[in-house]
Amino acid sequence: MVRTPLTPEERERGERLGRLLREARGPRSMVEIAAAAGLSAETLRKIETGRAPTPAFFTVAALAGVLGLSMDDLVTRCAPVPS
Repeated sequence: MVRTPLTPEERERGERLGRLLREARGPRSMVEIAAAAGLSAETLRKIETGRAPTPAFFTVAALAGVLGLSMDDLVTRCAPVPS
């Protein structure tokens, strides 16, 4: 199956999500947060750096729960910026 290329807006949204997760993680290690969310540290690294700009819903939900973020807040802060 061929994956459709991401739009610039989708890439930008992924970068915003990554920044938000890094900020929420603070001084805690990637390994600690990833393990608590049931993910690999590499998966978290890819999300935080924007290399995985469209993570699965349940991955984002698990990270939000561990980091104390609400899904509403994530949607609001990561939504596309109006042009």
